[in-house]
Amino acid sequence: MLELGMKILIVGSGGREHALAWKFAQSEQTRKVFVAPGNGGTALENKCENVPLGHDPASSQGQEALLQFALGEKIDFTLVGAENPLEAGIVDKFRAAGLKIIGPEKKAARLEASKIYAKSFMAKYGVRTASSGSFSNPAEALDFAREHFSGRAAGRQRASSPLVIKADGLAAGKGVVLAQDLPQAEAAVGAFMKDKSLGEAGANVLIEEFIAGKEVSVLAAVSVFSGKGAIMPFVAARDHKRRFDGGEGPNTGGMGAIAPVPDFSSDEQDDFAKSIVAPTLDGIKAEGFDYRGFIFFGLMVRGGKCYLLEYNARLGDPETQAVLPLADFDMTELCDALFAGRDFFPRWKSGAVCAPVAVERGYPGDVQKGAAINIDKAALEKSGAKIFFAGASLDGAVLAANGGRVFSAAAFGENAEQARAKAYAGLAAVTFDGMDYRKDIGLVLEPGGF
Repeated sequence: MLELGMKILIVGSGGREHALAWKFAQSEQTRKVFVAPGNGGTALENKCENVPLGHDPASSQGQEALLQFALGEKIDFTLVGAENPLEAGIVDKFRAAGLKIIGPEKKAARLEASKIYAKSFMAKYGVRTASSGSFSNPAEALDFAREHFSGRAAGRQRASSPLVIKADGLAAGKGVVLAQDLPQAEAAVGAFMKDKSLGEAGANVLIEEFIAGKEVSVLAAVSVFSGKGAIMPFVAARDHKRRFDGGEGPNTGGMGAIAPVPDFSSDEQDDFAKSIVAPTLDGIKAEGFDYRGFIFFGLMVRGGKCYLLEYNARLGDPETQAVLPLADFDMTELCDALFAGRDFFPRWKSGAVCAPVAVERGYPGDVQKGAAINIDKAALEKSGAKIFFAGASLDGAVLAANGGRVFSAAAFGENAEQARAKAYAGLAAVTFDGMDYRKDIGLVLEPGGF
């Protein structure tokens, strides 16, 4: 039994962290939620307080400052929202100090931090995925691409499918290129490996076959340590990556999400459990990982079969904003159970959530910052939507746009149509100069493939 009055620390500053803070604050077990560094929305959330950081939470100075804060405040447990602190070993640091923290240890975080390592893990434990090659030498990477597009590798006159070129390390969503032809592949390899456009993240690359299909994201809770434990999948979600209506324009960090996914059939879910989740769990146990946190499965579904595109060693964004409003359980109790290794069975509301994202007009390119955010509180309350802020700052009483993706409007409905109508009504109640958004979140199935 949890004690009342728990204090929780969330590390991160985006819309995912706002959604987590909101969900934790709903628990009767929670007295205070600290968000480091948080954003303008988390600063206004019930029971929540931002913690200013003088250093990046992925740096040694930033992690030491967070550790001292957690010790001083007697934080009951910390949850890490973003990937970089996990790669840098924040979980190991906190646990060495005797603190409870939700997230994978550093060596387990490699499942996201290194695409090449993740691919080798998938191959070792039989997780279904696309065929690929990994390269540390640019000349060898280019030879592989030339063989593919010439058709020699498959005995064809010419290649009929693109290649997916991925920088090995964390690249803030900029490390994946879909090359339709050899010149695009040469440009991507040159940018990553020769020009160092992503720094050391692109020193090594993974080149994969292209799999066309429908994309599905599945978040899951993980509690594995001492060779025992379980993975508990959440309701499936789908994000909309392309910038403009109809699935047009550049890939972004996500222009909105829906949950559940209407075309993810029960047979496909069974295949996901058998071909992706089960071998992943076997691998985490066999590798001896201490993994008490969350995992993201990025899937491509083709011909009724699920292929794993990637792992994230944490919850996804913007999928979290669409999934958590469906959660019919106490998030504080879940995290306590994950850390202790107790059984927990997440329950879900019957219904749907739509969560379109409002962005600054120039996103994902250069954006203007500083525009005041205006909220029609009566209209927002009438809509029933919940606003999760991401790129927003708070200066006194003034909430302002401070990034590309500024907020999402997440709304629960009895069905997908109702959820969508409520979400867009909520989005219309919050405005700022230069605001833009897609009008078709939840209406289209974008052409998928990676």
